[in-house]
Amino acid sequence: MTRASRFHALTCAAATVAMALAAPAMAAAPTTRLASCRTGSCLVVSGHRDRAGVIVLINGHAVAVEGERNWQARLPLDTVRAWSEPLARSISVATYDPQARSGTTSDADLPIGLLGHVELSTLVVAVK
Repeated sequence: MTRASRFHALTCAAATVAMALAAPAMAAAPTTRLASCRTGSCLVVSGHRDRAGVIVLINGHAVAVEGERNWQARLPLDTVRAWSEPLARSISVATYDPQARSGTTSDADLPIGLLGHVELSTLVVAVK
């Protein structure tokens, strides 16, 4: 094996290890999307936790979730509006592990325009 091939093999191995170590951190970011519910429209928040006993909080409120490590919570839009600041663009998603007495907090972006609206004051139409 030449010196260049050994160097290439070592850099590929190092990159693989770095990606494997970073994967749990990348998977932890919560996501949001709109969905239909029995009560109308809901916000579906999805995320990952280390184990099923970890508590999930959205904007400081504990929520019931479906799933073990990969979880999903459905919140009616009225609840999201009540728990959020006007015109908010994100929600706070926290997990708390009572056994370890530790937790994490991150922001999840809301769908564009969910809690606010942009008024269209003028519309310019150009004819070519």
